[in-house]
Amino acid sequence: MTNFHALPAALPEGIDMEKFVIATYYFCVPKEFDNMLAISQFLAIEQTTGTWTSVPGETEDVRAKHVAKVIGVYEAPCHEFSIPSEITERTFILQIAFPSVNIEDQLPMLLTATYGNISLAPNLKLLDLRIPKDILETYQGPKFGIDGIFKTLGISKRRPLLNCMIKPNCGYPLEVGVDLFYKAAKGGCDMIKDDELIANMKYNSAISRVKAYMEKERQVYEETGEHTLYAVNITDRLPRMFDLAKEVVAAGANSVMVNYLAVGPEAMRALAEDPDINVPILAHMDLAGAFFSPQQGIGSNIILGKIPRLCGADAIVIPFSLGGKAIYLHEKFMMTAQNLRYPFGNLKPTMPMASGGITQANVPDIVRELGTDILIGSGGGVHGHPQGPEAGAQAFRKAIEATMNGVSLEEAAKEHEALGVALGLWGKVTEIK
Repeated sequence: MTNFHALPAALPEGIDMEKFVIATYYFCVPKEFDNMLAISQFLAIEQTTGTWTSVPGETEDVRAKHVAKVIGVYEAPCHEFSIPSEITERTFILQIAFPSVNIEDQLPMLLTATYGNISLAPNLKLLDLRIPKDILETYQGPKFGIDGIFKTLGISKRRPLLNCMIKPNCGYPLEVGVDLFYKAAKGGCDMIKDDELIANMKYNSAISRVKAYMEKERQVYEETGEHTLYAVNITDRLPRMFDLAKEVVAAGANSVMVNYLAVGPEAMRALAEDPDINVPILAHMDLAGAFFSPQQGIGSNIILGKIPRLCGADAIVIPFSLGGKAIYLHEKFMMTAQNLRYPFGNLKPTMPMASGGITQANVPDIVRELGTDILIGSGGGVHGHPQGPEAGAQAFRKAIEATMNGVSLEEAAKEHEALGVALGLWGKVTEIK
């Protein structure tokens, strides 16, 4: 009698979906590969109990408990009778169920199980992961989330938040950064972050920046009544980064930033789960492009969506798709935002920061697509404003206000010189009164 539990295949209805991680793949193969059922089962075995040849320890009992199971093989287009002679490739969507017992609460094992050795296969891309409740509950996720960021800033009436990256990216002395921080904060930036290219450097240390910038934050609050989060980049060697995180928080930091793929998602998770790091964490997306391409890698909705949310990012920088310098499909941008904000077990939502060459002219599109629970991220649009960073930030805030009130930017700019200058430089030229 066949022990179906030991087979590397099953019907979706034949397994307890809450005991498996379900991975969905795109797989394009030459026309000559004419047995995708066998190929997909080989992938399932390769990623769990087996290898290229039989081994004595891979018993039926081991397979019954630990082998992955192919639960779906779907061809597009779905040929039924014959393969057209003119085609050279066949495209499939595969779904493979991986036993939770192989993965537990470990993100490295989640990634290794679902896309480890098979990542070397050409034209095989991991599209999505369905994570069962027993694993999802082991992740704390964001400590603050979207609601916590608004609360930390003391903002009760929701509106899009404005983030500014200090520019130039790196190489500037502390006093230059202090001046830029003060002007951008006074102009209305809700968050000011380090660029990903400056961390704890000898020429400009993270501690010195925190002390100096937070002094200016207090000054701006006294002058305007608005708080500013400073996301200091604590990216560093491990375990040194963990010590630095506690040092900057003790020095007064009210937010931290991590180049999360460079240090590793589990490193950010450790920060988020540390009770001593009681400030929002901003994740930066650098290196993300190395993980995805049209036919290979891991989907951006996972790399920039589910994984950073699982690992505790309260906010994350993602490339904006409608304008700016980012090359990113709009539906992928929206899918990533959904992965960050839609219900996901008991995890708090992560705030997306639309970024990449953003100017004041992009504000209506961003707000139309994502609403108020967002960060609008701009470096050059603030610091490159001809009237200076304070005016650049003011122009963004006016653009946000106008958009929230249903007023066109061109109309709003007639009463706001800084916005008019910005639109004249980066958007539609507007007559200034």
